[in-house]
Amino acid sequence: MFIIVGYVLVLGAVFGGYAMEGGAFHVLLQPIELLIIAGAATGAFVTGNSTKVLGATLRALPKLLQGSKYTKARYLALMALLFDILTKVRKEGMMAIESDVDEPAKSPLFQKHPSVGADHHLVEFITDYLRMMVSGNMNPLEIENLMDQEIDTHHHEAMAPSHALQKAGDGLPAFGIVAAVMGVVKTMASVGQPPPVLGEMIAAALVGTFLGILISYGFVGPLAQLLEQKVDEATKELNCVKATLLASLQGYAPAVAVEFGRKILYSTERPTFVELEKHVKQKR
Repeated sequence: MFIIVGYVLVLGAVFGGYAMEGGAFHVLLQPIELLIIAGAATGAFVTGNSTKVLGATLRALPKLLQGSKYTKARYLALMALLFDILTKVRKEGMMAIESDVDEPAKSPLFQKHPSVGADHHLVEFITDYLRMMVSGNMNPLEIENLMDQEIDTHHHEAMAPSHALQKAGDGLPAFGIVAAVMGVVKTMASVGQPPPVLGEMIAAALVGTFLGILISYGFVGPLAQLLEQKVDEATKELNCVKATLLASLQGYAPAVAVEFGRKILYSTERPTFVELEKHVKQKR
């Protein structure tokens, strides 16, 4: 929703200002210039990225129209789930959660928090490390190092669409110049035309530069930035799980362990201590 609002503001400011200056809009209608810029940029984008990155970008773009799923309610559910799991471990031992870890879809603990259970990657991250904790005495430092490597890999992979879009956006002004140069070449080949005709042809050529810059900084660049922000939110959630499980490995009680995870969340979504405590009690 906010993407559409932002685009409307960009177009309104640019073309509104142009209209206030008395600009002629028919000069801006240059579909061939747009075809050159968009076609060249698309070709370069396809050439410069693997099929994996292309597919990831196509899957990521529609999600940008949706609001962020990383809300306070989601984090409350996540920490309540971790609290329930760690409480069961503390009362019944590590082996008590073996069935929950092996089949999370059938686990009452995960079913109690469907918003978390529906996220396959998050559930896999949680259960993988719980499985390692069940399998034997693990050194917290070794687990932390492994978690850091997995989170880093996830972050690097998830950032590929953002980087690809950003590079495409950075190239759009250059393709705009290409379109403008081709328009100037056409104009120079028509030097025998009357001055008004030549003036309009030069104006049409300059539209290419205008379109390249506008599309780059007004449309493509903001999408890449938004993708990056969403990846950062996903990484923050994994770090929350990491901090909680590591605190538990070091012997902290479940209520204290989830505090480790709560403290590293962004302040805009972080629930307070009282909110988390009330939520956990309600779920129990």
